[in-house]
Amino acid sequence: MLIADVTSLAIAARIIANPISNVFQKRLASQSADPLFVIGATHGLLTIPCLLLVPWTAAAGPAFWANITISAALAVSGNVLLVYALRSGDLSMLGPINAYKAFVSLVLGIFLLGEVPTVSGLAGMVLILAGSVIVFATGTSGEVQVESGRTRMPGWARDPGVRFRFAALGLSATEAVFLKRALLASSPLTAFVFWSVLGLPIAAAAIAMLVRARVGQQTVFLRSQWRTYAWLALTTGIMQLTTLYTFGRLQVGPSLALFQLSSLISVFLGYRYFQEQHIRRRLLGAAVMVAGAAMIVGSKR
Repeated sequence: MLIADVTSLAIAARIIANPISNVFQKRLASQSADPLFVIGATHGLLTIPCLLLVPWTAAAGPAFWANITISAALAVSGNVLLVYALRSGDLSMLGPINAYKAFVSLVLGIFLLGEVPTVSGLAGMVLILAGSVIVFATGTSGEVQVESGRTRMPGWARDPGVRFRFAALGLSATEAVFLKRALLASSPLTAFVFWSVLGLPIAAAAIAMLVRARVGQQTVFLRSQWRTYAWLALTTGIMQLTTLYTFGRLQVGPSLALFQLSSLISVFLGYRYFQEQHIRRRLLGAAVMVAGAAMIVGSKR
């Protein structure tokens, strides 16, 4: 009973922490912060307390180190793309896209595992697609345009924020697999500590290659916005630690579907902090997508 209560609290904390961390990422990205530097600074701030926790981590073998290193690399790459997406797109439109993780897992199961979806699973896929139509119809141009006999892509498909968000989703969905493998070979605390620590040198190497000329400017900006960076690190840490704890109690698929409830919070926060429009319609679309993700999970049980 106690374990179930703690798991429920972890899921609730994760659902709340994820969109709040997105708010801080968008605030920084909307100013002069470089997305790669934002993620590097986040891992740097997380590394400080994590180094103090190293004595309490469990012994780990080669399988753990391989999986946690790959997971950290995917996390850095995916989160950088996410910050790029938040810089150029609405939080209330990009948040619901996360529901596609359940859709992707079902499609991959058909082709890679030979798992034929049930009626409930197919209905969930339809709901996710229907919900995305509702959300995307509120973008810059929801209509398909025809020009000179050629059909142009709808506005949302040409939106760089949407493209970055789908790319980030693919990386984060893959990261979840390696994170689960690392967790099976250790413990939630161990996986969290070394996910945080290993992300720093990976991000630092990328910064040295891609952002070297702007490191001084970015450092000055970090000092002026240190509170926002600190809150981002805190919410990111809570999100990742609760994710790992949930993965340790539940399968990855059901966990990811439960996390999609954060889409509704993302839509509200987009309205509250960034005055984004079409909120009622986006809330409806997000709710439909969440329902679809839940049906997909139910079809796998």
